[in-house]
Amino acid sequence: MTFISSIERQGDNLNLYKYGGEDLKPSDDQPRSEEGQNDTVAVICFLDLETTGTDKLEDKIIEIAMRTIVINKETGRLVSVAAEYESLQDPGIPITEEATLINGITNEMVMGKAINWETVEDMIENADLIVAHNARFDRGFLDQCLPVSQDKIWACSMMDIDWFRKGFTSSKQELLCIWHGFYYDSHRGMNDVNALIHLVTHPHYPESEKPLFELQANAARPYCKIIARNFAYDPILKDRVKANGYR
Repeated sequence: MTFISSIERQGDNLNLYKYGGEDLKPSDDQPRSEEGQNDTVAVICFLDLETTGTDKLEDKIIEIAMRTIVINKETGRLVSVAAEYESLQDPGIPITEEATLINGITNEMVMGKAINWETVEDMIENADLIVAHNARFDRGFLDQCLPVSQDKIWACSMMDIDWFRKGFTSSKQELLCIWHGFYYDSHRGMNDVNALIHLVTHPHYPESEKPLFELQANAARPYCKIIARNFAYDPILKDRVKANGYR
């Protein structure tokens, strides 16, 4: 399988719809994140970062987007959208042309902009789970800005969902969304966040089989980090070490 079976078709043509997160807006009459104190619901914060590059030590965050949802643990049904936040950030260093080609963010767009880190911290603190696609990247940057991030449980929608067993040969978010029948304006923070929520809660799946369930289950499993210290470089053994999961 590449495309889901329920995708709309007209002869040999596939109809994709554009998703913009219109159904994910917080509303004053919706239950808020305090529902997370109820054992039947989970508060999950989805986030995405755009940066000047991939080096967490040298590069800087230039955009953050976050959306917190409350779901029913048993059915996976979306109960409410509890909070949302997005902001650009002046990195204090020039944004390269290459970075702009990827995320569309220019030096002029971020000039004088600043992330409200108190708001970000509150949303992280109030969530039971933090989710990002390729979470290793996002967490690497956020852990340096917020100590609370280091103490939270993170889940990676790229690694913690077995997309291959679901019939998909790639775990790239844009491709997965297309294979699920929709597209979006990618590589801007909130667009990526909205699309990811829609993907893992997609109506194609029965309630008990939504990718979000697998994501939560794998996030709850304990992981141990093993460090091989003082490993002398060996051109033969290095491939064996890498095959065993060392980086």
